[in-house]
Formats: sequence, C-alpha cells, structure tokens
Amino acid sequence: MHSKLIKQRVLKRTTGFTLLEMLVVMVIIGLLAGLVGPRIFGKVDSSKVQTAQTQIKMLESALNIMRLDVGQVPPPEQGLQWLLSSPLDTSLQSLWKGPYIEGAIPMDPWNNPYQYAIPGPDNKPYAVYSFGADGKPGGEGLNADIGLGTAAK
Repeated sequence: MHSKLIKQRVLKRTTGFTLLEMLVVMVIIGLLAGLVGPRIFGKVDSSKVQTAQTQIKMLESALNIMRLDVGQVPPPEQGLQWLLSSPLDTSLQSLWKGPYIEGAIPMDPWNNPYQYAIPGPDNKPYAVYSFGADGKPGGEGLNADIGLGTAAK
C-alpha cells in the first residue's frame, strides 16, 4: 500500500510543468530567436537585391525582343512603357508586336520605379537599373545602384 501511495505522488508531480520549467523554456526560445532572427532578416535584404537583378534581366530581355521587332530602343521620354503599349511614332506602330511583358511594369523590391537611360554603360544601347534600398543614385551595400556596371552581372 505504501508503494502505491508513493507512485501516486510521483505521478501527480510529473503530470504538469512547473512555472520554473516554463520560464527556462521561454528563456531558451528567446535566446534562439535572438541568434537566428538577425540572420534571417539579413537574408531578406540580400534576396531583395537578387529579386531586383532578376527583374532587370527580365525587362532587358523584353526590351531586346521589342528592339528586334521595332528596330530601335525606346526613347528616354517613353522608356519602359513601350513594353506595354505601341510607340507614339506612327511609322513604328506597325512593327510593334507587343505587349512584351504581362501586366504592368514592375516596381523594384523597395517599391520604386526602375530607371531607364540611353545609352547604357559598357557601350550598351540602354540601361535598366534600380537605385537600391535608399532610392537615390549611388550608395554602397544595400543602397548601391543595381543594374549598372558589375551589379547586374
């Protein structure tokens, strides 16, 4: 009978968690979140740069296909809109076979419009680029321009 009473006490004591055990688990979870969280958020920033590079390559491919059809790149004042709607120049409208992308011209991952310039770097006929996280020309790191020079490679 005595051993049965001891087993019941042991079972009662082990059926739940004490406040101390819960606090220890919460501290461990907090420490893990503190170590892992910053690394995950760092990957979010670098993935935005990769997304911008991919979208720039997509826009450049569409511009190259359109350039084969029309015979020229869009003028700066019309820019990327030529991918969606025919040129204003009536002599080029019959050559335009677009739209060359679906939907709308995408915004960069920081919700800014992509830039378009003529001529581009390295003797390219045009440049499609993003100003990066700060939305301003130049910068370093995440604020660097994407799509000009070595950033697009």
